[in-house]
Amino acid sequence: MSSYIIESNKKKSRLPARLDFAQSATGLLLGLFMWVHMMLVGSIILGKEMFYNVAKTMELAFLSPDGQGYPILVFFAAATISTLFITHALLGVRKFPISWKQHRIFRDQMQMMKHEDTNLWYVQVITGFIMFFAGSVHLYTMMSNPAGIGPYMSADRIVSGGMWPLYLVLLICVELHAIIGLYRLCLKWGWFTGKNPAQARKKLKAWKKRLSVFFLSIGILALLVFIVIGIKHRDNVGEKYVKKSQAAEQVEAAAGSAEETQ
Repeated sequence: MSSYIIESNKKKSRLPARLDFAQSATGLLLGLFMWVHMMLVGSIILGKEMFYNVAKTMELAFLSPDGQGYPILVFFAAATISTLFITHALLGVRKFPISWKQHRIFRDQMQMMKHEDTNLWYVQVITGFIMFFAGSVHLYTMMSNPAGIGPYMSADRIVSGGMWPLYLVLLICVELHAIIGLYRLCLKWGWFTGKNPAQARKKLKAWKKRLSVFFLSIGILALLVFIVIGIKHRDNVGEKYVKKSQAAEQVEAAAGSAEETQ
């Protein structure tokens, strides 16, 4: 009987480790995705034409007969990220303080210890909590309107749709949560630590700060560009962006039609 209990306890003891690994794996995937996502969104900084081309490339427009791509791919991508997002949130919430008393105890210990990495974990808790709500809104928007990605339609959603405050908060929370999470993963699993962990920690902290500034700068600048576009496009909300080459073809077609009529 006692041997059965010992064996049973051994099996149960593996579950927290497996959940921890799953949390790390989903966090890694989401963190890397957010970096790629930010670079793609940041293409708006280089112009509306660049952002349009990037968006259509992601929709595999080069494979569609009409060149408009397959917006359904955006739905599936958002659904996949939503699944990872919810899974990661559920795995992470088990470590959150679940009562005000636990929260106060943790805060008191933070103030007493003044340990930087512990403070970073607390930042992750706060940003993760905010992201659960703000990120869900964004992902739902992408799944409900997968064809709404483009220089004008995205800008209209941000300005005329009044979504810019949510996106600003989400941008800051996502970038902080992701970079801190990836930093902590490197320390936790011994990535890039080498033979001198203390020196490696300093280097990782330096890279964390640089990458935070880099991605936050791209994100905020991209948001400002979208806001400027959205303000200028207020009188034509809902209009889709047309590539310069396509616009020229439409003008030529219209001119040809007018000549035939005459």
